[in-house]
Amino acid sequence: MPLLRDDNYTTDYIYSLPEGKRVELIDGQIYDMAPPARLHQKILMELSANIRDYIKQKGGSCEVYPAPFAVFLNQNNKTYVEPDISVICDKSKLDDRGCNGAPDWIIEIVSPGSTRMDYSIKLFKYRTSGVREYWIVNPMKKTIQTYSFEGDEDSNQFFFDENVKVGIYEDFEINLADLLKE
Repeated sequence: MPLLRDDNYTTDYIYSLPEGKRVELIDGQIYDMAPPARLHQKILMELSANIRDYIKQKGGSCEVYPAPFAVFLNQNNKTYVEPDISVICDKSKLDDRGCNGAPDWIIEIVSPGSTRMDYSIKLFKYRTSGVREYWIVNPMKKTIQTYSFEGDEDSNQFFFDENVKVGIYEDFEINLADLLKE
């Protein structure tokens, strides 16, 4: 699990860190981030490219940002996260620092130390901040947990070799096993 420090921090602290030091800030609490593994990065690249290609092919206006990318979920300086993948459809939320407000779709890729963060703390934070769809990709279990926070909230679990429907799009499905084939 990422290291939790028991102080009350703001985004000013984030910007005072040395170059390359990655942490997240949730409700004033700092969580250190470990470097991602190779499989984590492969999943990140394949999913990001697949989503970007779909949006381009459809002439969509949403933008895809892989980590590290700053997301300021709230209208205060107490929460700063770097989701593995952020899809933002409202370009007025974007500025030179990152995304101000909730992305439409967030994907987190679980690392051995991030399980509690991704399945609990971030799940609650993303749901309450206005994220429309949240996926948790777990390479250890080869599962994808999807959450739709629109209308009748819904949650489903899929395996990598299953087609997973993207909730914010009508005709987009992802089969992660197909994307990861060598």
